[in-house]
Amino acid sequence: MPNRHARYDISPVEFREVDFTRRDDDSDCVNPDPANTVTDRINGLLSSSGPGYVLRLCPGREYIMQSPILFAAPGQEISTLGYPTDDSRATFVVNGPVANGAGHTTAVDGTCSSCSNIVLRNVQIDGARRIAPPTSGGANIEFGGGNSNQTIQYVKSYDPRSWSCLHVAEGPFTCNGVVVQNNDIGPCGVDAFQEWADGISISCQNAIVRDNVVEGATDGGIVLFGSPGTQVYNNVIRVGNYTQLGGINMVDYLPWRGNYTNTVVHDNTIFGGFATSPTDGKDTKGTNSNDAIIKIGIAIGPSTWFGSQYGTNVSFSGAVLHNNMSGAFSYGIAMSSAVNFTVQNNVMSGNTSFIGAVGPNCSTSDVVPTPAPFVYDSTAASSTFQKDFVLIPDAKSLTCVLPPDGGDYWPFGGDPGAGASLSGSTGTSLSPLPSGQSYSSSDSSTSTSKASSTAGVVVGVLAGIAILVVMTWFLRKFMMKRIEDRELYNASKEYVVGKGPGYVKQA
Repeated sequence: MPNRHARYDISPVEFREVDFTRRDDDSDCVNPDPANTVTDRINGLLSSSGPGYVLRLCPGREYIMQSPILFAAPGQEISTLGYPTDDSRATFVVNGPVANGAGHTTAVDGTCSSCSNIVLRNVQIDGARRIAPPTSGGANIEFGGGNSNQTIQYVKSYDPRSWSCLHVAEGPFTCNGVVVQNNDIGPCGVDAFQEWADGISISCQNAIVRDNVVEGATDGGIVLFGSPGTQVYNNVIRVGNYTQLGGINMVDYLPWRGNYTNTVVHDNTIFGGFATSPTDGKDTKGTNSNDAIIKIGIAIGPSTWFGSQYGTNVSFSGAVLHNNMSGAFSYGIAMSSAVNFTVQNNVMSGNTSFIGAVGPNCSTSDVVPTPAPFVYDSTAASSTFQKDFVLIPDAKSLTCVLPPDGGDYWPFGGDPGAGASLSGSTGTSLSPLPSGQSYSSSDSSTSTSKASSTAGVVVGVLAGIAILVVMTWFLRKFMMKRIEDRELYNASKEYVVGKGPGYVKQA
């Protein structure tokens, strides 16, 4: 097979516009047969072919892997011939041995010391866990390390044996500029205790995570381990058949010691659970066949997730802007032990519910707050919040809550499937920020001139009366909804008490 070289001397943002134009005929791809030699044959080609080598896989074929595929030089690419974006993409299947909870978990590894500018694109990764318990090891895809400007795009990754569908590691804190875009991620893990898995896990600084769809992650949909300078935008996250702990997480203190400086999460769309039961068109809420919710849409600060595990350590200096959430959650955005964050212009849209009650993993000392859209506690200091955030006594360990075991508590909503917009709450795509700059938003304002005529005064009075009537109607509607939500939540707590395995009565 001839060596083919891709450009690897360009910035990560430019990769989106690059078309690797050199194509060979359909015979010029690595034959997956015989399966017992394909892993060694692929790794031999990567290790011997040098920088810029493009390894083509055959469309529609499965590659049964006994150990990880290892990138070996700068600028190498692994892709399916012709760059398809559907199920005709070639599939790596993780199939190596597992014993005593450890073994083969990673399909593709791009963490070698000379792996800058590598590209993984237009392939599928099947972790092949199926109904087995989780295996200790790496993610389906392991990138990052001491490298820069890597790209993962148009990749479908699902069913990992271990803790994540896609992981970009920090290495010696020199990982820089990875681009993760246009990928289909999930399902990942199950919601049994400690059998969860992330969708996308990022610990690389100045990363760009955009235009991905994550569906059915059970831990965090997108998890940021600090990753200063990273931007996460225009992604869609959907709950799957299992309850999901978090949509987007900014809670991990390690390894970056809470440093989220210039890490900006903006214009993402997060769908919690929706009712799956039939409706006569009059009901506003129904049952969900899997009792699935997202516990926290966006979680900020280590104690929100881990309670007192990290003591007084905090997450600091990130921003969460213009994100859109719909469906069933316990909390839309929750924030604790975080400093100098900006959280503005995030919205709940469409039909929503906030449900959940104390679960068996809640400490007897935990004060579990009533489910609500936007909550923070006093340990979230020196931060800028949007006006609808509610200060509560304790926003710690919120993932211990559990959804109701049945009941009409899930909102009916539009199909949160492939037709959903990737543009977030504002309907616009925001460009990446230059390194070292922070993201800010400002309120627009308009000015009006005073009417000088009698007719203008009359019109103004009539308009004022009309506005007062409308405001009164909306205020009544708001109060009725608050009463309804409180009744639904209380009903959900009463329903789950003693009804499901492991549920305990709330103090």
